[in-house]
Amino acid sequence: MADAEQSGFLGSVEAMSRRMDEIDALLSTPEVAGSSARLQPLMRERGRLVRYVAAYREWRDLARRREEADELAADSDDAEMRELAQEESAELRAKEAAVLERLRGLVLESEDRLDAASLILEVRAGTGGDEAALFARDLLEMYRKFCERRGWTFEVLSSSPTALGGFREVIVSVEGEGCFRELAFESGGHRVQRVPETEAQGRIHTSAATVAVMPEPEEVDVELRDEDLKIETMRSSGPGGQNVNKVSSAVRMTHVPTGIAVMMQESKSQHQNREKALRLMRSRVFDYHESRRRAQRDADRKLKVGSGDRSQRIRTYNFPQNRVTDHRIGYTAHNLDAVMQGQLDELLDALTQADREERLATM
Repeated sequence: MADAEQSGFLGSVEAMSRRMDEIDALLSTPEVAGSSARLQPLMRERGRLVRYVAAYREWRDLARRREEADELAADSDDAEMRELAQEESAELRAKEAAVLERLRGLVLESEDRLDAASLILEVRAGTGGDEAALFARDLLEMYRKFCERRGWTFEVLSSSPTALGGFREVIVSVEGEGCFRELAFESGGHRVQRVPETEAQGRIHTSAATVAVMPEPEEVDVELRDEDLKIETMRSSGPGGQNVNKVSSAVRMTHVPTGIAVMMQESKSQHQNREKALRLMRSRVFDYHESRRRAQRDADRKLKVGSGDRSQRIRTYNFPQNRVTDHRIGYTAHNLDAVMQGQLDELLDALTQADREERLATM
């Protein structure tokens, strides 16, 4: 990292450190301590800062001690003392570099919201008719099993099932420490090659589904003003347009400035559908702005973090050969049966490592 870039990088983390000092001072005042409306946002903000600030202060302490050792080595007339100081300086310099590298990694995560502990996952059937909808179902189950193994909560917010048991679309909320960091690179086109359940002659077909992964922001991150939201209510409908609710419980919400629209009818309660629609809308509006920011910054990156870009084919699932291939990093493994059971660790680790190396190389 060039000196100017490192100076700017450390300056931004120093600003985080000062902000945490400000928050700590505010938290000690009776006005804040006695008001949950003021206390909770500050506690959340402090929780987001503490990892970076702790690493920065550790680095700062090591740098100070190393500078003191350098001064002692330069000024001492005692050869033995000078040698000891030089050894200590070298040891501290190595620790300093390691902590700085860790700090850079943490800040990289923060820039793309990889530290988000909740996300919205959308899976939609693409080309391939009924087989594409069945593949969307299988992807949903793959992610569900992976999340269950991690101990994360997995809640279906909305779904559009088909008569054969597939999904035209399904939207899920996932919550758990590190969930977005691990699933951030799943956005894009997923292609399957297999003999469909609907194929009587045993021929291999190719179909597709698309996935979007978006961090779920807090209310302080995205302001949804009432005047910017157009909200309509209607009766829910089942498969084939069948009316399954005699009251207007379904909610259609449109964010007028961006044109983003959300339809929610999973619950029988209009209030619950409205709350779910707001959660989904907040994520989509946040992602709308974040995607454009990232597009300008990362135009040449192979891995797009949570971009929701469905035009890029990122992975192929070849069932006859029990093979899964991620085209972005050239990853291929012959354990598709395990992958479909939610054993995604090796694949996701490879994607995370490739992205980290790519970004560190361009910092």
